[in-house]
Amino acid sequence: MKRRERTRQLIQLGGLVAKAGLVELTDDDRAVILGLLDEAAAKLRSAERDQLLTLWRRRGRRAFSHNSDKED
Repeated sequence: MKRRERTRQLIQLGGLVAKAGLVELTDDDRAVILGLLDEAAAKLRSAERDQLLTLWRRRGRRAFSHNSDKED
């Protein structure tokens, strides 16, 4: 069962990368996408962590809301 849950999680995370437009914006360059994610992870290890989480959470919720409005 854990394997199925992990597979589902990985598929959902891949969907987020696609939803953010990173696949098209990077011409599906996975090294660039990993570099972007690595940069975000480094920022989250800094003293700015809480501020960044708040900012990125707001942006993410706005993006989800914006995308769901398009689907209606």
